[in-house]
Amino acid sequence: MELKNSTILITGGTSGLGLEFVKQLSEYGANIIITGRNQKALDDTKKKFTNVHTFKSDVSNPKDIETLYKGVIQQFPELNIIINNAGLMRLIDLQDSSLDLENINQEISVNLSGTIQMVHQFLPHLKTKKSAAIVNVSSGIAFMSYSSAPIYSATKAGVRAYTQALRLQLEDTSVKVFEMIPPGVKTNLQKTWEKQPDPAMMMTADKMVKVAIEGLLKDKKELKPFTIRVIKAASRLFPNVLLNFGHREFKEIKKLKNQKQQ
Repeated sequence: MELKNSTILITGGTSGLGLEFVKQLSEYGANIIITGRNQKALDDTKKKFTNVHTFKSDVSNPKDIETLYKGVIQQFPELNIIINNAGLMRLIDLQDSSLDLENINQEISVNLSGTIQMVHQFLPHLKTKKSAAIVNVSSGIAFMSYSSAPIYSATKAGVRAYTQALRLQLEDTSVKVFEMIPPGVKTNLQKTWEKQPDPAMMMTADKMVKVAIEGLLKDKKELKPFTIRVIKAASRLFPNVLLNFGHREFKEIKKLKNQKQQ
């Protein structure tokens, strides 16, 4: 996939993997557009990367996506790549009855519905381009449910399944479909967690994005580091071991919460 002179839209482009994409893709000479829900974060990113174009938009809101599409296509008709990076990950106890239905649905609205809605809105335009691409960000958790973040796990498994189906349906078009599959990455997703993940088991955002961009340039369908290959294989060979390993963290987190409440 050619990145130089491409026009790329990145959702959730003000922090974490999205911001790292901004940094590294800028070095390839790409024209970059980012979205985010926080205007201050968008303004701060614009100050750091003056050539970046910003749009305040929430991927969980269909009306926002419709407005975003009209604005982007009007100003940047050359748009040919979208990176569905916006994401939300929360540690949730499914027995917590204080969470109402709207609250429990947040990750689905952002991670899964948001990705599907962005693709559906922009796909007709992308199909008009000689060379175009869609990059959907899933997770290593798509191969093994993480009981501490059950809704996130479900959404990322859904993103993976959707991306595979999308790739097959677009096989005779000019639109290439990529799945970026990060392992645990050090980002703002974990900043409010009661128990912080082990840094030794986390990848840095710059290394993950470097792997993704190298994969894009070589047209690899799955943009993933070696760690994901290990997780993928282990999920087939020792599924219960992985599930129970992750579930130990849920027990520790629940214990910490109970101690705070006492």
